[in-house]
Amino acid sequence: MLTYELQKAPGLPLYESLYRCIREDILSGKLAPNEKLPSKRALATHLEISKVTVEGAYAQLVAEGYLRSEEKVGYFVEPTQHLVRTCTPAPLPDPPAPVWPVDLTANSAASGFPFSVWMKLQRQVMLDYGDKLLAPLPSQGYQELRQAIANHLSAFRNMQVDPRNILIGAGTDFLYNLLLQLLGRDKIYAVEDPGYQKIRQIYAAGGVECISAPTDEQGVIPQQLGSAQVLHCSPNHHFPTGIVTPAKRRQQLLQWASRQTDRWLIEDDYDSEFRFHAHPVPTLQAMDRSGRVIYMNTFSKSLAPSIRISYMVLPPQLMDEFRRKLGFYSCTVPSFEQYTLARFLSQGHFEKHINRMRKFYRSRRNLVTAALRSCPFSDKITILEQDAGLHFLLRVDTRRSDAELVSLCARAGIHIKALSEYYQHTPPDWAAHCLVVNYTGLQEENLQGAISQLSKILENTPNL
Repeated sequence: MLTYELQKAPGLPLYESLYRCIREDILSGKLAPNEKLPSKRALATHLEISKVTVEGAYAQLVAEGYLRSEEKVGYFVEPTQHLVRTCTPAPLPDPPAPVWPVDLTANSAASGFPFSVWMKLQRQVMLDYGDKLLAPLPSQGYQELRQAIANHLSAFRNMQVDPRNILIGAGTDFLYNLLLQLLGRDKIYAVEDPGYQKIRQIYAAGGVECISAPTDEQGVIPQQLGSAQVLHCSPNHHFPTGIVTPAKRRQQLLQWASRQTDRWLIEDDYDSEFRFHAHPVPTLQAMDRSGRVIYMNTFSKSLAPSIRISYMVLPPQLMDEFRRKLGFYSCTVPSFEQYTLARFLSQGHFEKHINRMRKFYRSRRNLVTAALRSCPFSDKITILEQDAGLHFLLRVDTRRSDAELVSLCARAGIHIKALSEYYQHTPPDWAAHCLVVNYTGLQEENLQGAISQLSKILENTPNL
C-alpha cells in the first residue's frame, strides 16, 4: 500500500500533493511499469483522506500519461520508458592534485597571516560603519582605502599619487580586463617573453592581438617591440628570470611610450615588497613625465591569495577616460574588506607584517640555498638571484635536456619547472638547464630528504 505524509500547504490542494508523491515514485522507478495501484477507496481509507482527493490525483496522472485506467479493473503505471527517470550516477570527483614532498613551482605568501589583527579590525569596522557597509560602492573603491594606498606608495615606493587616480578591483585579472575595455581591443599588446603565462592567456581571451616582447639580461628590449602599442612588463622583479631592469633601460622604455599618443606601459609591481637588502628600485610610474604608465599591484602576494584586492594607478587623462566610458561599473571589492584593509594599512599593521614576512622568507630562502650549496652535486649548480622576490634561478651543469632534468627531480619528489617552459618562442642558449625555484610553499621538513634522494638519483645517472 502506498504510504505518504500529506500536508496541506497554502495554494497547494491536497490532491496535488498526492499527485506529486505518486509521480515521483513512478519517475524514480519505485513503482514499476504495469504495476497496479490501490483502488481509490482503499487508498483514501489508508491515507485517511477523501475519495475525491484520490480521484483528482489519479485523474491528473492519467491525463499526463503516468497512469492508464482499465475499466472495472483499476489503475496501472504506464510503461512508457522515456517517462522513467533513472538514477543518475554521482559525478566522479575531480582527480586529486598530486601531493609533492617538495613543491617549488608556486609562490604563496599566505604564511603568517595576521588573523588576530585582521579580525580585531573587522570588528571595529562593523561597529564604526554599521549600515554604511550596505551602501552602494563607488566605482573606484572607497576613498579611505585609496588614500591609505596612496600613503603607502609614498612611504614605500616614493610615488606621489593622487588617490583620485587609484582604481580598486577584485584581483588583477579583473583589472586586466578593464584595461582592455579602456585602452581598446584594437591595440596590439606585448607581454614579456619569457613571462607569466596567465597574462598572455587573459589578453588572448579578451580578443586582442598579443605579441611577445623579447627580453635580455636587462629586461624588455624596446627596439624589438615592433608594432606593439601597449607593453605589459614587470621591471622591478621579472618573473621568472628575476631580472631588475636598470635605470637606463627604464628610460628607454619610457621614451618608447612617449613617442606616440596611443602607447602605454603597464607596470606590474606584483612582489615589490619582498626585497631583502637593497632599497626598491624607483618605479616607472615615479620616473614617468609623459603620463604613459599604468601602475598595478596586488595584496594577494603580500597578504594571502584569497584576499582578492588589487589596484592600479591611472594617469590623470586615462582616469578621466575611465570615468566617461566605464564609470558605470560597480567596485568588485566588498566594502567590509575595503575598510578593513584601509585600517590595516593606515595603522601600520601592513608594514609590520611585511617586515615579519621578509625575515621569514629570507630565512626560508637561506635554508634552501644552504641545502643546495652543501649537497653532493653542489659543484654542478649555480644559484642566480637578484636579492628580490620570492624565487630564484638554479643553473645546472648538465648535458641532459630540461625535460629530463625536471623528470629526475620529479622522481626525487621535487616538483619544479625549467625556465625554458616559460618562453613563448625558442629560448636562448643561456636559458638552458635553468630551474625556477619558488620557495614560499616549501615544507622545510621535507627539503633535506628530497635533496638526499635527488643526490642518489644523480649519482646513478652519469650524464649530469
